Amino acid sequence: MGLTHLWFFQLIFEKEGVYLHTNAKKMLQDTTLPGFIRVVERAGVPALEWSPLEDEGRSAPAVLYSKKDGEEGEDDTKFDPGYEPDWAVISTVKKDQQAAVKDSGQWSFSLPLSELYSLRRARFSLGRNFLVLTSRGGHPLPPLHFHRGGTRELLRALQRYIILDQSPMDGRLFLAYPHDSGALSQSFDKLQLMDDGGSDLVSRFIQDPYATTFGGFSKVTNFFKAALRPPDSTGGSRACRDPGLPPQADDEPGFELITCGVELGPRPDVCRGPPLDRWEEFLDPEGRVKNPERIRDLVFRGGIAPPLRKELWKFLLGFYPWNSTAKEREDILRSKTDEYFRMKVQWKSVSEEQEMRNSLLRGYRSLIERDVSRTDRHNTFFSGNDNPGLTLLHDVLMTYCMYNFDLGYVQGMSDLLAPVLFVTQNEVESFWCLTGFMELVHQNFEESQEAMKQQLLQLSILLRALDPELCDFLDSQDSGSLCFCFRWLLIWFKREFSFEDILLLWEVLWTRLPCENFHLLIACSILESQRGELIGSDHDFNTILKHINELTMKLDVEEVLQGAEAIYLQLTRCQDLPLKVQQVLGLYSPPSPEGSPESQTGETDHVLDQSRRSVAGFRPPPPPGPPPGPPDLP
Repeated sequence: MGLTHLWFFQLIFEKEGVYLHTNAKKMLQDTTLPGFIRVVERAGVPALEWSPLEDEGRSAPAVLYSKKDGEEGEDDTKFDPGYEPDWAVISTVKKDQQAAVKDSGQWSFSLPLSELYSLRRARFSLGRNFLVLTSRGGHPLPPLHFHRGGTRELLRALQRYIILDQSPMDGRLFLAYPHDSGALSQSFDKLQLMDDGGSDLVSRFIQDPYATTFGGFSKVTNFFKAALRPPDSTGGSRACRDPGLPPQADDEPGFELITCGVELGPRPDVCRGPPLDRWEEFLDPEGRVKNPERIRDLVFRGGIAPPLRKELWKFLLGFYPWNSTAKEREDILRSKTDEYFRMKVQWKSVSEEQEMRNSLLRGYRSLIERDVSRTDRHNTFFSGNDNPGLTLLHDVLMTYCMYNFDLGYVQGMSDLLAPVLFVTQNEVESFWCLTGFMELVHQNFEESQEAMKQQLLQLSILLRALDPELCDFLDSQDSGSLCFCFRWLLIWFKREFSFEDILLLWEVLWTRLPCENFHLLIACSILESQRGELIGSDHDFNTILKHINELTMKLDVEEVLQGAEAIYLQLTRCQDLPLKVQQVLGLYSPPSPEGSPESQTGETDHVLDQSRRSVAGFRPPPPPGPPPGPPDLP
C-alpha cells in the first residue's frame, strides 16, 4: 500500500515561508498568509501547490502591510497584483493584528504545470517582488512572496517540466511551455549554436542566483529564444560576425558579467583634499572664471568652504554660466528675478473659487503644504511655527509647479530644495538652482518610475562586478533587486547623511566627476562597507531592510566618497571590464553603422560632444522643447 501511495504522490520540492498576498483592502491593510510552496507529482502529473501553515497543523500570524496615505478601504472584487509604494516609507512587518480576510484554508491551490500559462513579475510593492501565476484559463492566482528566499530552488524544480519564455509585449511576463529536459538538450546540440553542451549551459543558468531571480529572467529567456530559433533567422552564424563588434544581447558572453564577475585588480588608495576656500584668484578682471575645470576638480576632491557655497552653487547648478562676466551675471539675476515673480503671481492670483475647479493645482498645493510641514524641521532655518523659511519653501515649490506643470510636485522635491534654500538664503536664486538640480534628477520623479528601475538595474550590474558573493547573498534573501536603495537614489542620499554632510555630498555630485553615475558608485561604497554585517549575520529580507534603514546618520561621508572614487579607479583600470559595466560608467557607447548619413551625424555629434566636455563648465543640455507654460485658469 505504501509503494502504491508513493507512485501516486511524489514530493519534488518544498519551501516554507512563502507568503500569499490576499489583497484584502479593509482596514487600509493588505494581508499575506504564510505557507508552503511545493512542486509535486500526483499520478505522474506535475503540479505547483501552495497551502497555508495552518493546514500543516501549525499556526503562524498573518503579516499585515500598511497602505499608503489616501488609499481607500472599500473592498475590491478585482484582484490587484500589487501597488507602488510610497517612496519614503517601506512598511515594517506587523503581527497579531486583526484582518478581514477569508479563512486561510480557502486560499490553498494546486495548479498542474500543464495548466500554467504565465508567470508575471509584479511591480515593486512595499519593497518586495511578487510572483503572479496565471492559468491557461486566464485566471490569476494570488501573488506569492518568498519571504525567506527560495526562488532559485523553485526554478530548479520547475525547469524539469517547463521553460519560461519572455513575452515580446511585456518584459515582466514569462510564458510557460512544458518540455522534457532531454528534448531541450537535444535542441541545443542539433542547432549547434553553443560550443558547450546545452544541458550544461542550462544548468549554469539555473545555478546562477542572479539569473534565476526575476531581475535577470529576460537574459535567460533571450538565450532560449536564440538557441531555439531556426538557423536562417539568426541573420548569420557567429563565425561570420565581426570580432571587433561588442557581443550582442543573445550571446553567451552577455551572461559572463552576471555569473562570473571579473578580476578587477587591487583597489587603489584615495586621499581627499581640503575644501575650496579661494575664489577671487580664479576670476579674471571682468569676473569670468578662468579655469572652471580646475574649480570642478577641487570641489570634487574636497567640497566647498561654507562661505563660498552660496556663490559657487549657482555655477554648479547652471544659474550662472561659467564664462559669464560679473556684469552679465547682474543682468541674468535681474532677468531671472522678473521671470520668477511672473510665475509666482500666476498661482498667487488664483482665487479660492478658481482653485476649486482646478483639481491638479489643488492637489499640488495640498501635497506641498503637507511635506513642507515635515521637511528638515530640526534645522533652525525651518524650525518652529510660522517660520519664514517654511513660507519660502512653500512658495518656491508652488512656483516650480507653474514652471513645470507636467511634472508638478512629487514627494521628495521638498527634500531637494531645503538645503539649496538654506545655502542661498534667497527665494529667486534657490528656485533657479532647484530647476538646475531637477534637470539632473527629474526622471526620478516621473510616474512610470522607469528611470528608478533602470538605476537599480545599473546598481546591481556594478555590484555584481564588484562583489558577486554579496550579490549572491542578497539574491538568496530575495533582496537582489536592491529595492532598499530606492530612497538613496531617488533623493540622492538626503535622508542617509546629516544636513551638513549632504551639502558636501551634493556639491561633489554636481561636478559630474568622474562620471555621471557617480551616485551609483556611492551606493556601492555604502553596500560594500556593510558586507561583513550583512553576510556575517543571519539576515533575511526584513532584517536587511531594517539594517539599511538604520544606517541613517551613521555614515561617514568622507569615507563613503573615498570608497566610491576608489571603486571607480579600480573598475576603469580593469582591462577586461564587462561591456555593461562600461556602459554604466559612460566608458562605452555603441558605434553607428559606417557610411550612413545617420552615422556621420552621430560621429559629428560625438566630436562636438567631446569638444564641449573639454570646455570648462559643460553641463548636459536640458530635455528638448521649451518648458511647459502655466495652465489655463478657469
